[in-house]
Amino acid sequence: ESESESEPESASASASAGDAADAAVTANAVATGSTFDPDADPLLSVRDLRKYFDASDGFLDRLRFDRDAGLLPFSADREHVRAVDGVSFDILPGETLGLVGESGCGKSTLARTLLRLVDPTSGDIVFDGENLAELSKEELRKRRKRMQFVFQDPQASLDPRMTVGEIVEEPMRAHGLYEGDREGRARELLETVGLDADHYNRYPHQFSGGQRQRVNLARALSVDPDFIVCDEPTSALDASVQAQVLNTMKELQDEFGLTYLFISHDLSVIRHVCDRVAVMYLGELVELADKDDLFESPKHPYTRALLSSIPVPDPRVSRETVPLSGDVPSPIHPPSGCRFHTRCPSLVAPAELDLSDDEWDRVRRFVRAVQRESPDAADDDARATYFPDGLPAGDAGEAVERALSLAAEGAWRDAASLLTETFVEPSVCTSEVPALESPDELDRIVSCHHYS
Repeated sequence: ESESESEPESASASASAGDAADAAVTANAVATGSTFDPDADPLLSVRDLRKYFDASDGFLDRLRFDRDAGLLPFSADREHVRAVDGVSFDILPGETLGLVGESGCGKSTLARTLLRLVDPTSGDIVFDGENLAELSKEELRKRRKRMQFVFQDPQASLDPRMTVGEIVEEPMRAHGLYEGDREGRARELLETVGLDADHYNRYPHQFSGGQRQRVNLARALSVDPDFIVCDEPTSALDASVQAQVLNTMKELQDEFGLTYLFISHDLSVIRHVCDRVAVMYLGELVELADKDDLFESPKHPYTRALLSSIPVPDPRVSRETVPLSGDVPSPIHPPSGCRFHTRCPSLVAPAELDLSDDEWDRVRRFVRAVQRESPDAADDDARATYFPDGLPAGDAGEAVERALSLAAEGAWRDAASLLTETFVEPSVCTSEVPALESPDELDRIVSCHHYS
């Protein structure tokens, strides 16, 4: 939907981070060439933040009987969705921190938990020296004017029964601000975000998507905040309108000294607006780095896979594609060790197998083929296709030999189980949670056994 800046459109237009990781997170809060002060104290410090949701069925469905339990042979099991699980990071005053990851990884839940739109299960949210996680509802309400939220859907987040003037004034009324001239303040803010003061009496349906998002920005600015969480603020807009809204947000940041947490699945937008980027997978941060460092030299296999999915506009330019096999695991029962190991193309080889890099690459390729039940892993040429230089020596070669036979017989499940037991389960990626580490001289942290 295209946007007209002069007139509104009509209604017909549409792992826990411990003390060592804590130090690494703080040290990482540096960005090259950005406008904020890298030596300033963090405006927001998040430590070991968790948000779990109860995923249990009814009480009777949770009951379990144990005949050996004595007088009370019943127990009630509870299952939880681990939406955010041990996240730690800092945001500096005036910085824009980008947060990326696949749908369902916990980005929006993290954003809402930071402002306590939903209460955290545990962890600390220290805003300007004060732990928001410990505040009462009344104490939190007094501080909300310094923290605002811009939602993804510009239409759903605006009350259709209110004029845009009333919408912009609503936070001021809630906090008792600008009692003498709220209308004047609202009109001024509408002009600040690129609208017209005469739009004050219009209704949301009379505006385009980009203009409605500008109304959201004006509403967020009405209480003079220091920190704004932007949850996919441009995803519902077309490309030309996205650029206009993003430029407006940057101008507002420069004018008012705002600090942003910017959530998006669009990596090109993240690269355009952010100073640093945090990558999230299945409730955990896996990499945090300066924007340029991350895009030019990603370290975590998941980050590399995300960046390889960005389209290249020049058809003559080729780029390595990092394959991701399998589905995202359940956040109710996340994998042991590194949560990405079930899909990782760079799984660490079991130490006891003593495989060369080339041998391990061929084994991993064969394991993935069997897991996908690829026909070429079961035909007569499978050995030559996957192991042209011969099978590995020792137990590894025996397991591959047996798996080739099982696949040829159509026993895919047995073949996959054998390969998993031999090559996947003994890996450190499966058994141990990787610590947040700084893998090089760059200001970044990565949660991956390749850098532990």
